[in-house]
Amino acid sequence: MELKNVFKELKHDLPASIVVFFVAVPLCLGIALASGAPLFAGIIAGIVGGIVVGVASGSPLGVSGPAAGLAVIVLTSIATLGGSWEAFLMAVVLAGIIQLILGYAKAGFIAYFFPSSVIKGMLTGIGLLIILKQIPHALGWDKDAFGDDAFFQADGQNTFSEIFKALDFLTPGAVLIAAISLGILILWDMVLSKKHKIFAMINGPLVVVAFGIVMFNLFQNGILDFSLNAKQVVAIPVPTSMAAFFSQFTFPDFSAITNFEVWKIAIVLAIVASLETLLCVEATDKMDPDKRITPTNRELKAQGLGNIISGLIGGLPVTQVIVRSTANISFGGKTKMSAILHGVFLLLSALTIASVLNMIPLASLAAILLMVGYKLAKPSLFKQMYKLGWEQFVPFTVTVVAILATDLLKGITAGMFVGGFFALYHSYRNSYHMKDVISENGHQIHHLVLAEEVSFFNKASVVKALDAIPENSKVIIDCSNSKSIAYDVIELIKDYESNAKSKNITVEKIKFIEPLNS
Repeated sequence: MELKNVFKELKHDLPASIVVFFVAVPLCLGIALASGAPLFAGIIAGIVGGIVVGVASGSPLGVSGPAAGLAVIVLTSIATLGGSWEAFLMAVVLAGIIQLILGYAKAGFIAYFFPSSVIKGMLTGIGLLIILKQIPHALGWDKDAFGDDAFFQADGQNTFSEIFKALDFLTPGAVLIAAISLGILILWDMVLSKKHKIFAMINGPLVVVAFGIVMFNLFQNGILDFSLNAKQVVAIPVPTSMAAFFSQFTFPDFSAITNFEVWKIAIVLAIVASLETLLCVEATDKMDPDKRITPTNRELKAQGLGNIISGLIGGLPVTQVIVRSTANISFGGKTKMSAILHGVFLLLSALTIASVLNMIPLASLAAILLMVGYKLAKPSLFKQMYKLGWEQFVPFTVTVVAILATDLLKGITAGMFVGGFFALYHSYRNSYHMKDVISENGHQIHHLVLAEEVSFFNKASVVKALDAIPENSKVIIDCSNSKSIAYDVIELIKDYESNAKSKNITVEKIKFIEPLNS
């Protein structure tokens, strides 16, 4: 849907964009912290991901911004460049140019190779990951960044130990806010939104954020005997003037373009960011109630443009991101205006109300994300995937477990590997079919009909079928249905024909494709 048509869904997109904005603020800051970058670099990336990528993208519901999956790459890359943030920004610009080239080269087709079971496993794994990662923030203790999604964390803990550690440092004020916020969200979602239109118009998360700000102020003024420390609330940089605001933008070191390490980092960033984007595109399209299809090549171009601009003004690299995209869908977004508006709100808030945003408890946002996580990882989905059979259930489960135990890309890789195994197994089984054995003058005739596409992976099954043919019989190798037969299989059939005489087996070939060197 083009920009001129998106305003008609503003009544849905505006509330969703506000929710995405509130979720994006701590994620942008947390990812910047985990990346070893200036905090404001995360906000810049969020603004660019929302406005620039939002306008250029063809994705109706995807939201772009800084990605947790790139945090480790960013951290190590800055160290590789001797701590030069400006040299790293040059790498981000180059990565964007590479993505633009990939888009024009139509490399977006890669997105269509991800099996449905793996995409569903990715969504479920991310849902469980969100839940597990937000529990410590809901309890009031987590030294690690808000946006971290790796199993082993920078503070020496892992996903599960962090939860048990949080129990030792329980903050009653944070628990109270998280518990009431979760109650509000459940009540709003299951009861109030169905009772009256006013509750459908005002999203539950907005009420939760307002409630969190009120509670923070009640704590600060001593009206309620609880407290939250500086690390338990949002911490966006507060500019004292317009000049101070613009001083937070940084320009890349263009002389670093001759540095070979900068180019290596740019290539890695472009590849990983493109893969994360394409994965998110597939997942977001599956969640879209209207089942719209995002043009993947256009998405790569949009991400490339976003990274060029983000790098030029001092921002982190951007990708399409699943948590914000899921929040957008979960809370009613209909068009890409929602993503664009969330970027506008990030820009305006950084200019005007940063001090108000710094009153939002992370426990309030944790409650919102817990609901998002639950909607992604409902128990009924596991039952549904199990009923579809092992071919769907095993890659789904492997993807979920691997994402929880490692990170997003490694989890997807594990799921793809298992999914690929099932695909090869299918290919192995479906390379041919054997027609009924017919007796003719006391001899057996075996009619082997090859499939339409016979690849190298079918070689083993064809060998097995031919080896099973008994002595003193006849075999018809029928290639009349085949459009393509791998050279290895052609060579195999030729060798079999030569050796069949020793077993007194007569070989007849129908429309056989002779090797070029015959």
